[in-house]
Amino acid sequence: MMSRLALVCASAGYIGMAPVAPGTWGTAVGVCLLLLVRLAADPFLEVLLLAAVLACGVWSATLTEQHWGRPDPGVIVIDEVAGVLIALFWLPLSWAGLLVGFLAFRAFDIVKPFPVRAAERLPEGWGVMADDVVAGIYAYVTIRALAAVAPGLMLE
Repeated sequence: MMSRLALVCASAGYIGMAPVAPGTWGTAVGVCLLLLVRLAADPFLEVLLLAAVLACGVWSATLTEQHWGRPDPGVIVIDEVAGVLIALFWLPLSWAGLLVGFLAFRAFDIVKPFPVRAAERLPEGWGVMADDVVAGIYAYVTIRALAAVAPGLMLE
């Protein structure tokens, strides 16, 4: 039987059970967690948050996939949390920059350009998490490029 803790983690506190756009809601949870951590003004906490989300995500996604009997069921949104944390990692973004990061991550997560889709083929929770990690890296590079072109818009 799947533990309740695994479901809570995989669904980002049951946000993954939203009837509409659970991945988008999971991404919003990731942005909110990032903003809360940044209130402490300690960059190391951002590293700890990302590491904890990745570790918890692999574990809980594996159990949730086994419970639901199919790969990457929609209830799992911890991968979106991790992906957006990577997309925004240590970037001093303005509100416009946060929005661009949110949208860029969602776009790469939905479209899944190479190798995002290929990363899904890893076994169990690793595949669930890996595609969003790669989408997050793509979004991070996109944000960095846009910040180089329009720093006043993107950065604080």
